[in-house]
Amino acid sequence: MDFILRYFERIGLFVLYIINELGSLIIYLWNCTLSILRYSVNLDNLFDQMSFIGIGSFYIVGLTGLFTGMVLALQSYYAARIVGVTYMIGPTIALAMTRELGPVLTALMITARCGSSMASEIGTMKISEQVDALEVMAVDPFYFLSVPRIIASMIMLPIMSIVTSLIGIFGGYVVYKFFLGLNGTVFVDMIYKYINLSDIYNGLIKAVFFGIILATISTFKGFEASGGSKGVGRVTTQAVVLSSIYILFADYILTSILF
Repeated sequence: MDFILRYFERIGLFVLYIINELGSLIIYLWNCTLSILRYSVNLDNLFDQMSFIGIGSFYIVGLTGLFTGMVLALQSYYAARIVGVTYMIGPTIALAMTRELGPVLTALMITARCGSSMASEIGTMKISEQVDALEVMAVDPFYFLSVPRIIASMIMLPIMSIVTSLIGIFGGYVVYKFFLGLNGTVFVDMIYKYINLSDIYNGLIKAVFFGIILATISTFKGFEASGGSKGVGRVTTQAVVLSSIYILFADYILTSILF
């Protein structure tokens, strides 16, 4: 009986923790929104973050897209040849990349690279009292530290998602034509026939939301750092894990709405 009570107690504590975290996150995002409305964005800081998120992540998202597209081509071929529809491999890869895998994989890769950096950088500033110093100098820490990262993520995630999708489709084309020996013209023609602009637009909408999610959670967790370097490591791990979970959850919600 005691075991059952402890089990439900843990469930209740976990639910309360989730509600508390979600409420704190909403308040934090509201404060960041107010900072955007009150002040003009520091363009130098914004461009630095855009460069860090975009150019700095090009290789990792490019390789992710390339090998994902190549694997999709192989797996699609094994299934399509059974029913004689190998000409549909191109649209299958293009739809998968533009609708789902491009935005999601881009968000997860950038979360691992940039989200962890955001959390650890702000966390280090928090425990070294640099955030307090900003407040003493009448500088809004949300405006100075969070807003440029959130806006940069909103801008760069759709761009990097396009990069991932295009490279993934190219990787699928290479496997389709040169490894499987199929007609590359059919691959391209079928993509033009079955892919609509709405597929691309909806994928970009997803990427914008994913950018907001990863930057908001990562910076939010950075401000929660306490307890020295161990605390920085803890909030960095939490930022990556929570961002990834919320991205996948948001992907399901957005897919059910958009498609």
